[in-house]
Formats: sequence, C-alpha cells, structure tokens
Amino acid sequence: MTSSAPSPPSARDPRASPARTVDLLTGPVPAPGLVRASSVSAVVAGLVAVMVSFAGPSLIILQAAHDGGLTTAQTTSWLWAVSIGSGLTGVVLSLLTRQPVITAWSTPGAALLLGTLGDFAFSDVVGAYLVAAVAALALGASGVFGRLLAAVPPQVLSALLAGVLLPFVLGAVVSAVGSPAIGASVAVAFVVVRRLAPRYAVLAALLSGVVAAAVTGDVSRPTTALALAVPEWTTPTLDLGAVVGISVPLLLVTLSAQNGPGLEMLRASGYRPDSRLLVGGTAAAWAFLAPFGAHGINLAAITAGICTGPEAHEDRTRRYVAGVACGAGYLLVGTFAGSLVGLFHAVPSALVTTVAGVALVGALTGALAGTFAPAASTGAAPSPAALEAAVLTLVVTTSGIVVAHVGSAFWGVVVGLAAYGVLTVGRRRRAT
Repeated sequence: MTSSAPSPPSARDPRASPARTVDLLTGPVPAPGLVRASSVSAVVAGLVAVMVSFAGPSLIILQAAHDGGLTTAQTTSWLWAVSIGSGLTGVVLSLLTRQPVITAWSTPGAALLLGTLGDFAFSDVVGAYLVAAVAALALGASGVFGRLLAAVPPQVLSALLAGVLLPFVLGAVVSAVGSPAIGASVAVAFVVVRRLAPRYAVLAALLSGVVAAAVTGDVSRPTTALALAVPEWTTPTLDLGAVVGISVPLLLVTLSAQNGPGLEMLRASGYRPDSRLLVGGTAAAWAFLAPFGAHGINLAAITAGICTGPEAHEDRTRRYVAGVACGAGYLLVGTFAGSLVGLFHAVPSALVTTVAGVALVGALTGALAGTFAPAASTGAAPSPAALEAAVLTLVVTTSGIVVAHVGSAFWGVVVGLAAYGVLTVGRRRRAT
C-alpha cells in the first residue's frame, strides 16, 4: 500500500486516548476537513459497503426473524435498529477519529440466532441482547478487550483477518463463473482501471457490472414501495437460558469475529485505532438500540476492507470519507428499513459478490503480507511458533466451520492461540 504519509508508530498500545489516536493517526500529516477530503472513490467505497451489507447479511436477519415467528413490525424494527446504529456510529466515529471506521451489525451473531430465536419469548431475547451489549461495553470501554488483543501475536491477528476475507474473494471467482458476463466485465474493468487510475477501479467494476447485468436482464424490478420505518420498543426481560444460550455466544462471536478483525483491518491499513473508543462506542449504541431489536452493533470486518485500503483513496488521510459515506448510507436505509431492502435485492447477487470480491483484494493482500512478513516495528522475522499458529488460524478461519453455533473466526483464534501457547510455553520457561 502506498501513501503520502509515513507509517505511524506501533498501533498495539491499548492505553492510547481518543485524542492521542487522532493526533497520531497518520504521523505528522493532518487529515483534511470533510469537504477537502471528499472524493468520488471514497464515497463509492462507502456505498458499495452498504450494498454488500444489505444484499447478503440482511437475508440472515429476515430468515432468523421468520424462523423465530417475529411480526412484521418487530422485523422492521430490527432492521431499523441495526441500520441506524451502524449509521450513527460510522459517521460519528469516522469524523471523530479521521479514520474510515466502518460499523455494522454482527453477521455471525445473526447466523447464531437461526434456529434459536424461537426458543424464547422475544422480550427474553431482547434481554439477552442487552446483557451481551453491556458486557461488550464494559470490556471495550475499560480497555480490557484492547489489552487482551494486544497480547495476541500480530501474525495470528493478520491470519484471522486473511481467513475472514479469503472466502469472499474466492466466492467472487465462483460467482463470476456462474455469471460469466457479469464476472468478466467486473474483473476486466477492475484490472484495467486499477492499472490506469487505481482510485476508480472499484467504481469502474461496479458500473461495468451494472451494465452487464442490465444487458443480460439480470436486474429485477423492486417489489416494494418506499415507506418510513416505525421502530417498536420491546421491554427487556431476563431469562437464564436466553443469557446462556444467546448472550454468551453472541458476545464471543461479536468480539472475536467482528471487533477483533475490524481493529486489525484498521491497523493493517496504517491507522492507529483506539479500541476503547471504537469498541466501547459501538457497544453503547448496541445497548441503547437492543430494546428495538438490535442484536449487535460492532466494527465491520468484511466491508471495512472495501473502505480502508487504497481502492478508497491512495491518500490514507482522506479515506475517512468512506466511513462517513457508509454511515450515511446506513442511515438512509434505516429510515426506510424493510422497503429499501427490496431495492438492494433487485441487484443480482452475482454482481454484489464479484464487486465485493475485487474490492477486498487489496485488504486480503495486506492481511497475507502481515501474516508472513517481518514485524514492521523491528524488522525481525516472525518466529516459527508464530508462523505455525498463524497458518492454523488461517486454515480454521477459512474453513467456515460452525461448532456449537459459533463460527470459524472464533475457533480460528482459539486454535491459533492454543497452538502458540503449546509451542512457546516450554521454550519461555527454559529461557528464564
């Protein structure tokens, strides 16, 4: 990745204050104001991230709501809550830190609810959401989560990020084969424009794919009319079974599969994120919106890769505009909630998948480089134990396994850290 600003100092100090994070964001070069920093490429990156979020993960929410027997009003409120929460936190945190802070709802958390939502009264489910949100707020705002994350070998975190991203890039290849006209147009436009004008490569890929989809007749007409969403309050109640069955796994997957990779995505792109501010801020929004159905507001992992890399803008200090644009897009969708979901679903899935895949190539490249490259601060090669633990993390995370309703990102971290501990504990004792 190229940038006009020098790389910042080590980003692994969890004690950094929000003000210090802003001051040291990109070294001595200050981030320009919103108007001066704005660019077509950054705005497009943010809007593509919104489209990716609603074209796929929203279906998990709709399916979970259907399986759980939620009413139309409850389902609409759920979509409204996660959209508004993601939008507000994205805009505010991006402007505050001058970093492209992409927030979203917990996709693995929504998947976890499939098959379990209907086992409890909805008020108990909302109570479980609230318990998980308060726990995430305590861990994030106190700095405990940041300290735990700082203790993890950086190669393992980079491998986790690569394992999260790789299936989506591979999925773009599979989707391109299934829809060759769309896939070829997206790929060719991306590579050619990436060579000539890198900032507009994703935009060119998107426009080329839209034209191909229109020519082949793959774009369907929206089936819903616009209507303002009406949020519905549900008074939380506590049930021990719901806390154990929903709160605990939801907290684990949100912190490990969303916030952890989200922070690492920012670090891999040269930023210095403050875990207390970002994790604590998103968790506070989650707690506030839980009674309206929000099952999780957190840092994004996949869509963040679209907005944090050079595809958004070659100047790292100007990419925060993508976070603002993404947040604004979420706010727009949240205002109309379920109605606008139909508009996103009118776009062929092959187009969304392929555009998301090419947009994530840069982030995947950076994550793989971080997994195997020497440490940026010392230049020392990673230890064999760290490399082996990272490879195991990468393999398990990429596998997509689900054990006990918990996804592969969590198990990738567990396996990687367990392997690292086994490979190093004896050596450390002998060294002392």
